[in-house]
Amino acid sequence: MAVYKIFLVLTMAVVVSAIDSNWYDARATFYGDMSGQETMQGACGYGDLKKQGYGLATAALSTALFNDGLSCGACFEIYCTNDPKWCIPNAGSIIVTATNFCPPNYSKTEDIWCNPPQKHFDLSMPMFTKIAYYKAGVIPVRYRRVLCSKQGGVKFEIKGNQYWTLVLIYNVGGAGDVNALKIKGSNTQWITMTRNWGQNWQTRIVLTGQSLSFQVTVSDGTTVEFDNVAPAGWQFGQTYDGSKNF
Repeated sequence: MAVYKIFLVLTMAVVVSAIDSNWYDARATFYGDMSGQETMQGACGYGDLKKQGYGLATAALSTALFNDGLSCGACFEIYCTNDPKWCIPNAGSIIVTATNFCPPNYSKTEDIWCNPPQKHFDLSMPMFTKIAYYKAGVIPVRYRRVLCSKQGGVKFEIKGNQYWTLVLIYNVGGAGDVNALKIKGSNTQWITMTRNWGQNWQTRIVLTGQSLSFQVTVSDGTTVEFDNVAPAGWQFGQTYDGSKNF
């Protein structure tokens, strides 16, 4: 068994690029059914996860991992461990993106998986059943942060009104979790946006009628500039493609 575990970890290390090569202990459950409908929307501010490129390879994070929403967009590699009854043999690992929050429940004294300080992943059912039998309910897992691999460019969905611009940023590769965002109109200097919630960032500087550029910084400190993402005639409620990624 020990030899198998070493082989499993070494095999997974070849497939993905780890941000942190250390593995950590946690637990995992699932919510919703195989359709994954209950995993849509959520505390990160994303919408239809299938249309936005995340699909069902997602997880809701406990308080200890969620970082008040700053972990939204981060990617994790997870495998089932130390439970021969429920771990699927030779299942390997899964990679999921954080898209939601698993809230604590202080009214319970049992099965309080998402309460601090526990590290917990509430997976979509399709992802849970890749590594464990669904009747398990809850399983011990090991996890590590990995780089996110996304298709296409970073996306910027612009919401709000003339006096308040709210930008949802998604489909972010690399470290995945955006920690800072700046916006620049064609008639302004760079403006530091503040995080409203999840991955929704805001400014009250009037930017209508100007083409928009962005500077995106993820948690590992990498910054990428996206010039002239939205034309001068951009509209609220529209999504614009940054055309490149991390």
